[in-house]
Amino acid sequence: MLGSEFWTVLLLCSALCGAAPTVAPTMSPQEDDLAQQYISMFYDDVGTSNVTLRSNVTLRSLVNNTFRDDLETMQAFFGLEVTGVLNKETLEVMKAPRCGVSDISRYGHFHGKPRWQKRRVTYRITQYTPDLGRGEVDATIAKAFQLYSDVIPLDFKQIYSGTADIMILFKGGYHGDFYPFDGSGGVLAHANSPGQGQGGDTHFDDDETWTLSARGVNLLLVAAHEFGHALGLDHSKDRRALMFPTYQYVNTNGYRLPDDDRRGVQALYGSRTAVPTTKPPPRPEPEPEPEEPTEEPDPLPNPRDEQCDRRLVFDAATSIRGELFFFKNGYYWKKNQYGIRFVKVSSKWSGINSVDAAFEVPNSDAAYLFQGRQYWGIRAQAKTIIPGYPKSITNLGLPSSISKVDAAVYLPSTGKTFIFVKNQYWSYDPLRSQMDAGYPRYITWDFPGIGSKVDAVFENYGYLYFSNGAKQTEYYPPWKRVNRVLLNYGWLNCY
Repeated sequence: MLGSEFWTVLLLCSALCGAAPTVAPTMSPQEDDLAQQYISMFYDDVGTSNVTLRSNVTLRSLVNNTFRDDLETMQAFFGLEVTGVLNKETLEVMKAPRCGVSDISRYGHFHGKPRWQKRRVTYRITQYTPDLGRGEVDATIAKAFQLYSDVIPLDFKQIYSGTADIMILFKGGYHGDFYPFDGSGGVLAHANSPGQGQGGDTHFDDDETWTLSARGVNLLLVAAHEFGHALGLDHSKDRRALMFPTYQYVNTNGYRLPDDDRRGVQALYGSRTAVPTTKPPPRPEPEPEPEEPTEEPDPLPNPRDEQCDRRLVFDAATSIRGELFFFKNGYYWKKNQYGIRFVKVSSKWSGINSVDAAFEVPNSDAAYLFQGRQYWGIRAQAKTIIPGYPKSITNLGLPSSISKVDAAVYLPSTGKTFIFVKNQYWSYDPLRSQMDAGYPRYITWDFPGIGSKVDAVFENYGYLYFSNGAKQTEYYPPWKRVNRVLLNYGWLNCY
């Protein structure tokens, strides 16, 4: 359930900080590493302030305080004693198998409260687990859906061919959605929020041992949790709730949806049994299909409001150590296998107010962010600004007449960085620290089918994703061919 890739936050504080240590001295280095990874996955970017780092001592103190604050937030969420100090009880919670969606959420529902706009939702199981018979899997999945159809006016129907509203599969490791599973234990499954395309699709890690009992991982409980996400529910802080983030076995004989989950899903869809009224309520009508986006949509006042708007235009996009960053009006959405975070740029990187273009060079542990005539180097693992920045874009070999870079991307297969300005692009060689000869060239010459302008671009699994307005082109460089055309907002779990 699921989501971000592991990256280690280094706990640098020592006696130099002048503060009490965050981690109890009885903890082993392995337990310390586990805690740092857990906090970075599920509580990163929370409470980060706009602070200028002036010395190593200041850096150490800031990292220590941030870790302690986030640890206290985690302890409060799980109802533990809030100490800000790592202890055995806290570690036990961190080691428990769980859903990968972040625990930091304002709502019991996903942002924008997405829900199915129909009364009958279809589902199809395309790959089964060998741990159980197909009949057992079918019956268990149907029972998990019935927990919801018993309390809300939705019906669920299994189909056996074609595309269903909710596509279900069991598979370990990489399984086609950019969010590979991590083997036995850890993340058990994940699901998308409601919507078109891949909305509601649910995947189970087949490296787990799936059972119908207390042994292994109980399929009914995990499936019912995931289908809660597929219906629009976020995590709950109530330990008794099905939507509590960590897996906990309960007797499933006669199991019914707990009260907290029932109230949450009924807030989206209403009750199965309507409350009598003097006259029947008006019949709900499905929302009309939005019009196709225009090339230059009117900006909305708050980028957070644009997350699920079909007109969404990105200022910049890049991957950083397996996580995707989408920048807009001084903010960014960070997407990973554990969910999506919405963060102000300056709260993460002091001195950078907005981002025009961005790219990562994976083998150098560095990413680069552009704002106007300057650019910053970012250490990819720690996501901190590299000393010596910002620098002028003319250092890269761009003409002094250029006041802004539109987009940039590093292509691992060639080792070159492409920098886009208006209808042209440059090829930069990081090894030689200079531009290649013969540039700039027109975009249409070398990237047929993507158009003559690039607002944002990033590389993912060998494909380039070029954004022009709200539309995005998936491009395969070895064949110089467009694979498909998408909309930007589809990356933000708004299918």
